[in-house]
Amino acid sequence: MYRLVCVHCDAAYAPDQIIYTCERCGHLLAVCYDIDTLTIERDVWNRRPLSVWRYRELLPVRGEPVTLQEGGTPLYHLKRLGEEMGLAELYAKHEGMNPTGSFKDRGMTVGVSMALELGKTSVACASTGNTSASLAAYAAKGGIPAVVLLPAGKVAVGKVAQALMHGGRVISVRGNFDRALEMVHELCISHGLYLLNSVNPFRLEGQKTIGFEVIDQLHGVVPDRMVLPVGNAGNISAVHKGLQELIALGFIDRLPMMTGIQAAGSAPVVNAIEQNLPELIPEANPETVATAIRIGAPVNAEKALTAIRQTGGIAASVTDDEILMMQRDLARKEGIGVEPASAASVAGVRKLVESGIIDRDERIVCVVTGHLLKDPETVVKQCEPPIEIDADLQSLLSALHLHS
Repeated sequence: MYRLVCVHCDAAYAPDQIIYTCERCGHLLAVCYDIDTLTIERDVWNRRPLSVWRYRELLPVRGEPVTLQEGGTPLYHLKRLGEEMGLAELYAKHEGMNPTGSFKDRGMTVGVSMALELGKTSVACASTGNTSASLAAYAAKGGIPAVVLLPAGKVAVGKVAQALMHGGRVISVRGNFDRALEMVHELCISHGLYLLNSVNPFRLEGQKTIGFEVIDQLHGVVPDRMVLPVGNAGNISAVHKGLQELIALGFIDRLPMMTGIQAAGSAPVVNAIEQNLPELIPEANPETVATAIRIGAPVNAEKALTAIRQTGGIAASVTDDEILMMQRDLARKEGIGVEPASAASVAGVRKLVESGIIDRDERIVCVVTGHLLKDPETVVKQCEPPIEIDADLQSLLSALHLHS
């Protein structure tokens, strides 16, 4: 069994209570399992397919989950980029290979499953894009309506298309993501929709399985460092929590250094770490080409700051140019196509290696969070357009600078 526990004051709540933040102090909640009462055999996990639900004993869903077979994403050894950076063991966990093309599917399979288990009949979220696409798909699979609020004109077209095609009720808000989140939170409290942004602790339970899979794919070896893009800060928080649970079970004996990378125009977590602030100061007008992490007031900042500080990690920012350069390098040197926000993690490693902050003998796993096709417009803008030719061989040879 499990309880919902406040990360600040330790107040505890029943697992079936519809609650998103602590009623006593207003801080975030976490799903806390009674580890001593769990019967988990490593061999049993190992015999199951690599997926979110391989780890079902450490997930809150008790019935049949709403699933699209999420998880089991590839872990790539970045040999060319690693050689350029002087890193022999640089890896990328490609979450863009999930059903709707991002890591959000891990959280939504658990979140929508819990919504049904708790008797909710509709779900909602605010989104910079990926959350809306994932929620719409899983709500469709679960047979319940979904409402998604998007900041008008600030969401990549691929993500809007997904939310629309899967039947989500899409509302564009003339304001930024942070305002859309405030509005949807108010809507859920006042009208009973089930909120599935990452302030919902059940969402993060699915996302923590990224860390579980990394350990399994490295054959039980704990990486020295895990590097994640940070927007709403749920992912880095979730992975940290999950790995702490593996320590409590005795499956691993240490934690990686949790390292968060933000875009320079949207870097409140970085500022809090660099200035050693007890709490985050929101960025009023976040701006970056990496729309998935264009968030000025991350709801999971409290958990993320703890994850970074407790593990001896770091937070760093990268410019839009550095993000786009790495997006191209991942595609052209490793064959890995990701959206801009995803490239931030590997761009951050390059910057931290060059500045001497990361040791070159570290084993590093970067999480790349979304697929290239999430944001095709940004891709097209930075690439040479196709060469148009007449339909004859000589024109083809000429275009390729070959002689007949």
